[in-house]
Parts: sequence; structure tokens; C-alpha cells
Amino acid sequence: MENIRVLLVEDEQILASILKESLEKRGFVVEIAKNGVEGWQLYKTFRPDVCVIDVMMPRKDGFALVEEIRVVDEHIPLIMLTARTQNEDVLKGFELGADDYMKKPFSMEELILRLKALVRRKVSQSADATPQQMTLGRFLFRHQYLELADGANVSTLSQREADLLLLLLQHKNQLLDRKLALIRLWGEDNPFTARSMDVYVTRLRKLLKEDTTIEIINTRGQGYSLVEHKR
Repeated sequence: MENIRVLLVEDEQILASILKESLEKRGFVVEIAKNGVEGWQLYKTFRPDVCVIDVMMPRKDGFALVEEIRVVDEHIPLIMLTARTQNEDVLKGFELGADDYMKKPFSMEELILRLKALVRRKVSQSADATPQQMTLGRFLFRHQYLELADGANVSTLSQREADLLLLLLQHKNQLLDRKLALIRLWGEDNPFTARSMDVYVTRLRKLLKEDTTIEIINTRGQGYSLVEHKR
């Protein structure tokens, strides 16, 4: 549980500085954004383990940011902060995907306990949800070991190839949205990362071509589908 990466999105600069200093003294790694627009950009590049997001902010509020993050990541823990007491705000935050809520002022020790509990739960759920090996046609995929095995023939994947194949498998026989994949794997949706993903898809196609029941279909401008046909 060391070096937990925290994205703190808070427009009150003094409070943000105090939280950052206090968390870093306890071994957390903290980046600060002062509004929802900056928060979204930092989320994509910083790759946090957990986000702490204030509700009331300029340019883009916490509700909009939570909703945006949940489109591309269903599992990252999100804690919302608010100085308001309306229950409607709390309910709206949970409806949009927040995991926890803290009303200002709050105890630093309570925040730390909640951060650690949410990250611990995420790690436990990930361990339960991600099998050690997955089957795809005649292949055996071991994401943890970066291996794609066809009987005794074992291909070693790069980390990016393995992550992309895992994402495709998690959406097997469905359309994997191109933007979602780019942000999940590269943190950015731009022409450079899009070309990079196309290269990795081509590489995966070559590795999987021995099994004609499997194909990766490109839906132009939308994304990819990993399809396993019945034999």
C-alpha cells in the first residue's frame, strides 16, 4: 500500500497545499489540479490510484469530472469533497459513480483511512476479477506473464500488447471504443497514440492468424472488436 498515487482536484489552493503536504509526509504521491479541466488532463497523464475531487470548482465541476472519468474507468476509487450540506449533492455524486463522500471540514486521518480502504478494495477486486490465464480459441493468454501460447509455441508480448489484448478480451464480441482504449492504455487520444494502437493491433492479428475462428475487426472511426466465431 506504499506510494499510493492520489489525484487531488481542489480549487482552494491553501487547502490543496495542506492536503498535499500531509499526504506526502505519509508516503502518498500527490498531484494537484485546481479545476475539472486540469483534473481531466492530469487524470490521463498521471495515472492515479485514487482521485479526491471537490464538487464546486470553476470551468468544470466535480460532478462533470466524475462522470467523465467513469466513462473510461469503471473501477478507480473516487472520493468527493463538499462544503455543502445538501443531501441531493451526495446522492447525485453516488449516482454518477463516486465511491465515497467527505464533507468539509474533515479529519486528515479519516481521509487517509478512506483512501487506503478504497485502494485496498480495488486491489482485492482486481485480483479476484482478473484470471491468471484466459482462453481464446486455441490460444492460452497469460497477461501477468506477457505470454500468448498456442500449444508448445509461446509468444512473448510487450506490456502494451498484453494490455491491449486483455482489454479486447474484456470486450470480446463487442465493440471496444477507440477513444476509451487510447485513454486507458496511453492516457491520450491523439493521432500519434492512434497510429501506435493500429501497429499493436496489426501485431496481435499476426499472432492470432493461425486460428481462423478469431479475428480483430476494425470499425472505422469507432473502434475494434475481438470476435471469436463458433467452430
